[in-house]
Amino acid sequence: MFNRNLTLPEAGTESFFLWGPRQTGKSTLLRQTYRDARWVDLLKSEEFRRYVAHPEFLREELEITPSDSKRQVVIDEIQKVPALLDEVHWLIENRGLHFALCGSSARKVKRGAANLLGGRAIRYELHGLSASELGGEFDLGRMLNHGYLPRIYQTNRPNRMLDAYIADYLKEEIAAEGQVRNLPAFSDFLDIAALSDGQIINFSNIARDCGVSSHTVKNYFQILEDTLLAKWLPAYKKRPKRRVIGAPKFYFSDAGIVNRLARRGELLPGADNYGKAFENWVFHELSAYLSYEEADVELSYWRLASGIEVDFVLGDMQVAIEAKSTTHTHSNHLKGLRTIITDQPGIKRRVVVCRESRARKTSDDIEVMPAETFIKQLWDGDII
Repeated sequence: MFNRNLTLPEAGTESFFLWGPRQTGKSTLLRQTYRDARWVDLLKSEEFRRYVAHPEFLREELEITPSDSKRQVVIDEIQKVPALLDEVHWLIENRGLHFALCGSSARKVKRGAANLLGGRAIRYELHGLSASELGGEFDLGRMLNHGYLPRIYQTNRPNRMLDAYIADYLKEEIAAEGQVRNLPAFSDFLDIAALSDGQIINFSNIARDCGVSSHTVKNYFQILEDTLLAKWLPAYKKRPKRRVIGAPKFYFSDAGIVNRLARRGELLPGADNYGKAFENWVFHELSAYLSYEEADVELSYWRLASGIEVDFVLGDMQVAIEAKSTTHTHSNHLKGLRTIITDQPGIKRRVVVCRESRARKTSDDIEVMPAETFIKQLWDGDII
């Protein structure tokens, strides 16, 4: 069991949504945090059927619950019965109860114009495991091959569990919730989208490969975002001296899922796919840190029309970060970091995260930072 970096509010102080991809450990974290909570588990078929038919039962049951057990009410998989949110709203307003509303997708809630509590509940997100949470159990090669989901990271047979995860995602998140009409086309889309991890998306090319329209493909990408299986990384476009690319890049939330969908096999250092997974991992660590620390810092990337690129930019050019899985960083790896300072001379810090054994600094002040050093500095608050 891992100590997670996400700190939830003390029982009886806040109502909130806790979102996160399937199997990131949301329910486990809630049970650890709120041991005496009143628990509603909508994964149980009998609970689901009761509340779908009679959402008012929630209010009636909590009205007769002893006050000492009302400090926090947890509703797991809230997106399965969005009608419960009206009852939750009433209980917050009229009975002063506090709710933890947990789910892996807000898509059904939003699509059904369900009650989102009018700002009365804040939002938290639980990401996959970070290197900081793993501590002494952190193994970079294992993380890049297995991914960041706790059970799959720990297993010695990740492929079977990843296949089961993808099948459950298609069955529970997509088919059961009626997200798409053509499930085989969406399944094919997942395989093709995995090949675009960390890239700017060409919707027309993917639509042609899937045999569907560009509009449908854009909707499929929106489903991945809404179900928290992927994120967009915006481009940095402020004050450019030269023409920059404005389209966002696309990242899956878990490298293991990408590996399995793209049928990469075992990733070994030096391989091109190992480098792609390494970049996904750096994005994951940065995203998790910014989310958990509630940092008011935007994460983006920078790219010139000529193709010269820096993988990640923090804030308004506070830090530029390049992810390179190499054990020997040379001038070609530093091209983006050396170009960006001519376009954005106000940049404060330039870092290349790599697999070298020791940290060093080049003559033009680029920090060459081993992955372990990057992890420590990031989670100690020394990068940002």
